[in-house]
Amino acid sequence: MLIDLPPSWQAVLAEALAQPWFARLAAFIDDERARHTVYPPEEDVFNALKLTPYTAVRVVVLGQDPYHDDGQAHGLAFSVRPGVPAPPSLRNIFRELQADVGCPPPQHGDLTPWARQGVLLLNTVLTVRAHQPHSHKGHGWEQFTDAVIASLNARVEPVIFVLWGGHAQRKLPLIDTQRHVVLRSAHPSPLAARNGFFGSRPFSRINATLTAWGQPPIDWCLPAAADTHPRQIGQRSGTMQAHTHDDAHASA
Repeated sequence: MLIDLPPSWQAVLAEALAQPWFARLAAFIDDERARHTVYPPEEDVFNALKLTPYTAVRVVVLGQDPYHDDGQAHGLAFSVRPGVPAPPSLRNIFRELQADVGCPPPQHGDLTPWARQGVLLLNTVLTVRAHQPHSHKGHGWEQFTDAVIASLNARVEPVIFVLWGGHAQRKLPLIDTQRHVVLRSAHPSPLAARNGFFGSRPFSRINATLTAWGQPPIDWCLPAAADTHPRQIGQRSGTMQAHTHDDAHASA
């Protein structure tokens, strides 16, 4: 497995990367790729961490595992590649986004602009076998993403954690709610969205908290067309890190 983490994440995750369970996870993923189609592509697995450096994280949105149909997943929770129709959960996110802050639904499902503003779009499991949801559950990714969340919990600067659904809310014990802000609701999937996701107004609540902290709000309104600039996704960590820091400074 290609471990192409940017330097800021390598530093805080070094202990986790050295554990035997991570070596077993890497071996499992390599075997899966040798035998099956696995999403996202190898170079995209850590895109959430590439696009949002450790020091730039302001908001964490937790998903489950990547989309498992062809061409969808590109390493950002809930996001799909440009040109791929938005799946039902993402359409529900856009519906709540419009009701909450008035952003019109975009013609694409690429959430890269959010990631570049400090929104870590992190799945709790980072790979999946094609057309088999949850097929990589229980092989070590949960421990890895626990380490990511624990590293953010240890930061001096507060973070807003957005936990949609029971799966994401299992991470709650890792978060010090006295220092960080946690927003919880139902998952945006069609099966659950009407049970508390619709009307939860997460986007305005996030921006109100950021403003209270003296930080600029997130511009949640996505461009009508996806950003297809070659810097967007899949570059090696050094180049991606440099551009991500530039973007983070520009938005501050």
